[in-house]
Amino acid sequence: MDALLILGGLLLILAGLVWLVVRAFGTGLLWGWASLLPPFTLLYVLRHWRSARQALGLSALGFIPLVVGLTLLASQDSQRLQALISLQWLKPEVQAPTELSIELHGELHGQPFLPQQGELLGNVLSLREGQDFFARRELVIRLPQPVTGALRLDVLPGDQGPLPEIEVSWLLPEQELPEARRLSRGYTLHLNLQPVPPNKLAGDFHLVLPTQFKTTLSGKVELFRDGLRYRDGMVDRHVDSSDTLAYVIKDYLQRRFASRAVYLGDLPAVTLPADSLELTVEAQINGQAQRLPIRLDKTEARGWAVAADHFAPLAERAAPAPQAAASVGTASGERVSRPLDRRLRFSLEGLLRNPSRYANLNMRVLTVRGSTAEGRFQGVDQQGRILIRQRLSGAGVVSYALHPEEVGKIELLEP
Repeated sequence: MDALLILGGLLLILAGLVWLVVRAFGTGLLWGWASLLPPFTLLYVLRHWRSARQALGLSALGFIPLVVGLTLLASQDSQRLQALISLQWLKPEVQAPTELSIELHGELHGQPFLPQQGELLGNVLSLREGQDFFARRELVIRLPQPVTGALRLDVLPGDQGPLPEIEVSWLLPEQELPEARRLSRGYTLHLNLQPVPPNKLAGDFHLVLPTQFKTTLSGKVELFRDGLRYRDGMVDRHVDSSDTLAYVIKDYLQRRFASRAVYLGDLPAVTLPADSLELTVEAQINGQAQRLPIRLDKTEARGWAVAADHFAPLAERAAPAPQAAASVGTASGERVSRPLDRRLRFSLEGLLRNPSRYANLNMRVLTVRGSTAEGRFQGVDQQGRILIRQRLSGAGVVSYALHPEEVGKIELLEP
């Protein structure tokens, strides 16, 4: 309704101006040509008011629906009004930069299709045009099976059996929700996609839908295989995706437990974007099932990171040197095994990397302020603090929670 009022008002104003020029030509040829210039148009109105007043009244009448329409538009969609007044609709649309090389020729629902985003996650291939929540135009192909490597697929209109499901959707300017169409057979599809490090697929793409869908696409595509994004050869931790969170958590656990044998389970559902998240993750670490509380924070400088993460990078594991005296042979040829003494190479860094190795062992901590805490080691909490519990005489118990930077000296008191 607001668009009709605005359009009607503009047409009345334009009709009044045309009528005014016609009246000026009726007065005189010189006045007619002069009225085409705004300053002389005003002069003509002042000198020949009787002849110009009707045309000027028609133009003035057009301002009534124009003002009403703009008022309705401001109350319903102020951003649209601002874009209309600032003449943004006259500027050519600038395509957002994309990390993918997609060169498709053809159309989707009778319109040119220029996707900027492409993914193949599990068994769902999607090509998307537009950066808004609802894509301007989108193509989705649901494959029968998840894809783990290269993908080569050929489908003809007469093929039967389990075939990929094709979905096309589009959003017109006057619509709030997109329209979609699906079909599971009767189309032509050719895919030949090969892996491209670190996490892409690239290759030939050809799709022809039945005539009523007005969709024919052919060319080269490049797709992401997961939610990770890379910058200068490194994972970009600023990207909000579950794959980014899984990468950050796995890297943290590998460094915390000084082992690459970390297998992370499925993360719980999270809402993104966010500034911080608290999760309970399940993982297999060195063959043992672990359930750990994790707090993730996102900063402008580092992106996503685990809170209180102070562990050093995981060094490449060196080949173990042969030990000539793993056991000592006696004169009779018998082998005597020696128990492992964990006090020999005990350090604060080793404790933080592998806290489970020293669980419930007795240790003494001397803080930088000179105080002493002695008791059984209980682990490292979510904030990275060292937990020590000391049993007092009777039934009393005292607990210490020390940040690593507060520790001046730490000793393990038993093997």
